Amino acid sequence: MDWAGLMRAGFRGLGLKPAEFWNLTPVELMLMLGVDAATPSMGRARLMELAARFPDTTNRG
Repeated sequence: MDWAGLMRAGFRGLGLKPAEFWNLTPVELMLMLGVDAATPSMGRARLMELAARFPDTTNRG
């Protein structure tokens, strides 16, 4: 993540104070900067792929 660039955009571009900047979530900052931060929701196929790759396990020793 380009923190220096984001800080410049927040401090200089948006006029935020450091505390205001650091209290924002990345999504809030992107929205304030006019960046479309929307990401598609995870579909069932991707969920099943992840479940197969990282199965739930229990350790019963």
